[in-house]
Amino acid sequence: MSEMTLDDLRRLLIECAGETDDDSLSGDILDKEFDSLGYDSLALMETATRITSEYGVQIPDERIAELKTPRAVLELVNGASNPSS
Repeated sequence: MSEMTLDDLRRLLIECAGETDDDSLSGDILDKEFDSLGYDSLALMETATRITSEYGVQIPDERIAELKTPRAVLELVNGASNPSS
């Protein structure tokens, strides 16, 4: 399985919840909180479902609330899909 990139996560967020009013997903957003990017817990739950479908990594509902930034999501997904790394 290929590693999930920041661009992959951006694409999923937009596909699942739409674009926010501004360019909040452009640039370096790794450590910006999803709330400040305009995405709520429902958007993240929908994104988690797509992550399971596309990357085979299940994110429990209670864990989603703990994932505050894109970096946290990428580390979780890539750590689960590449356990030896």
